[in-house]
Amino acid sequence: MKIRKSVRAYERWLRAELKGQLVEKDLSRKRKLMRQGPFPFLRATYWRWAETILDICPDLGSAPKVLAIGDIHIENYGSWRDAEGRVVWGVNDFDEVAEMPYALDLVRLATSAVLADVRGMGEGAVCRHVLAGYRKGIAKPRPFVLDRQHHWLRDKVVVPEADRQRFWTKYDPAKNKSKQRIARPYRKALQAALPSACEQVTYWPRTAGMGSLGRPRWVGFAVWQGAPLVREAKAALCSAWVRHHGGSQRLRCAEAACGRYRSPNPWYVVRHGIVVRRLSPNDRKIELPSGMADTVNQAFAERPAFVNAKMLDAMAADLAAIHLGTGNHGKAIDKDLAQRKAGWLRRAVAAAADQVRQEQREWKKMKN
Repeated sequence: MKIRKSVRAYERWLRAELKGQLVEKDLSRKRKLMRQGPFPFLRATYWRWAETILDICPDLGSAPKVLAIGDIHIENYGSWRDAEGRVVWGVNDFDEVAEMPYALDLVRLATSAVLADVRGMGEGAVCRHVLAGYRKGIAKPRPFVLDRQHHWLRDKVVVPEADRQRFWTKYDPAKNKSKQRIARPYRKALQAALPSACEQVTYWPRTAGMGSLGRPRWVGFAVWQGAPLVREAKAALCSAWVRHHGGSQRLRCAEAACGRYRSPNPWYVVRHGIVVRRLSPNDRKIELPSGMADTVNQAFAERPAFVNAKMLDAMAADLAAIHLGTGNHGKAIDKDLAQRKAGWLRRAVAAAADQVRQEQREWKKMKN
């Protein structure tokens, strides 16, 4: 299936699933982002990855299955405060979680780093660090709690005062007035996530992300105890992996987010097909510099040594903790890794990256 045909089929499916709630202007934004380069294209088109990856890398289909992230990439990480108020870092988006061969998450994470040209590292270096970090995570799965450990990582998620100010400027209700009326399910979801006795409650639509563009996404702003707070609600659909490969359409986002080796974000809730989370300057999301990046993330994204070899190790280690968090897969994964020929990950990443580059070039030439 060529890319144009695939896009049209996916968008038809999305419209049907959202039952008239598709946000057309956000879908148009996604098509433009896909033209910017291979990395934005990868981020925006997980459904296409799900359609093609086992054709590109058929030997990965035999790897042990786990509850995997699916749409993993180097920008799918960030920090939050856990139930004890500790700073935690790790994967922070679970929209495409489904059961699939564990190796696919490794290939996609490494492919994203190669396509983003992380610190100029080549495919070989990227794959070595991803595999090394993943093996460490399989051997000793645990969350990245930063209060007393991983100081190097904590330094990357400390919130500068300028970023804090930009966040509250961005989410000022006076600058986000909308005549669009919030649908009742999203209003109820946001109300349930706000403390009681809130004042000045306001709602407006939000455009963010890449892969989820087109789905309704709403912000709930309120004043509580004399200070502002913000929540977000967005539509959750079954994983594009399930759409293409079949299986239960039950949403499993929260299972992965709250696995036994996680110190989860207590404000991350999935209920009645809606994902609700807290938005805060203290909850940071990794994003690389981009002309269309959220302003609040820009200063953080442009810091030197943003994503380096050490961070790739950490990303893969957190991925392993998630894979083991919902099942006893460690021995099966160790056995599979031991049986794979040297260089398997690099070969898979090279093939996957070439496919993404080729389709992105084709998409860029088209009149969308």
